[in-house]
Amino acid sequence: MTRTDRIKALEALGQERILVLDGAMGTMIQRLKLTEDDYRGARFADWKSPVQGNNDLLNLSQPGAIRDIHAAYFAAGSDMVETNTFSATQIAQADYHMEDIAAEIAAEGARLAREAADAAEAETGQPKAVLGAIGPTNRTLSLSPDVEDPGFRAVTFDQVRDTYAEQARAMAPFVDFFLIETIFDTLNAKAAIKALLDLRAEGGVDADIPIMLSGTITDASGRTLSGQTTEAFYNSVRHARPWAVGLNCALGAEQLRPYVAEMSRIAETRVIAYPNAGLPNAFGEYDETPEETAGFIGDWAQSGLLNIVGGCCGTTPDHITRIAKAAFAGRPREIAKRPPAMRLSGLEPFELA
Repeated sequence: MTRTDRIKALEALGQERILVLDGAMGTMIQRLKLTEDDYRGARFADWKSPVQGNNDLLNLSQPGAIRDIHAAYFAAGSDMVETNTFSATQIAQADYHMEDIAAEIAAEGARLAREAADAAEAETGQPKAVLGAIGPTNRTLSLSPDVEDPGFRAVTFDQVRDTYAEQARAMAPFVDFFLIETIFDTLNAKAAIKALLDLRAEGGVDADIPIMLSGTITDASGRTLSGQTTEAFYNSVRHARPWAVGLNCALGAEQLRPYVAEMSRIAETRVIAYPNAGLPNAFGEYDETPEETAGFIGDWAQSGLLNIVGGCCGTTPDHITRIAKAAFAGRPREIAKRPPAMRLSGLEPFELA
């Protein structure tokens, strides 16, 4: 199935039911209890610095494990999975002195997900998509890392844009969508959006690869880390004309519901949401069971709040199986243009891609 045919098939399927995303990659990697030697593999046995915790490196050192995680999520009922490329940028890989292989990590992560998706597609006869995951990096453009120098930035906009462009170019041959996710700083997201739009214009990636966007509400204040409400975040990124827009991470489904409802109210496109398995306990672990998470998602689905749902930190294939069942019992959100009262000058509603 070609990318174009797969996207059309998903759009048709999404008219009938809520589409299902995968769950957490990091949680599944943690379950493997990999050692420093496992992370290094043969190729990086003599690497000059520790690499344990660099989950994206496993695309190169433990590819079979990553492919198996994708396959497990497809078996659990996912229609789409994210690539293991959250930190596959030069900026993020600098922590491990692996800037020079960031593009290779990104390309291999996308290829592994594509292999798993193609196998699941052949087995089920249903479209199975790959979302090229583009994380926020470990640097922020809106906030200074130095409390004594508010104007200081560790990176420039152009540097962030360039590192995203390299990542996207590497993943493009294998992905159906680009997903700019876990957005805590909208300026970083704008750099990623500009990178993708520039690459389209330059012919660096196919123009038919749609963009998805997912922000992060950090706490009960209802704002992103850089201070935006859900509506402000959406208005800041809607110029990208996303195929889907929504929220993920930081909060569990119970806490995230009002912000998903707000996104559902204002967005002129599909709404995506993938919450954590509740809030972390004192040890940073997630205790919410698949049944509990699915119970909250079932409420979302019955209320017609969303079009795509999955899980973030703490969720597993068991969570996705339950989430999919709850989602199928509900109904997909009706996609409507923003009411006139919600329009901003110069930002007219766009036609759904």
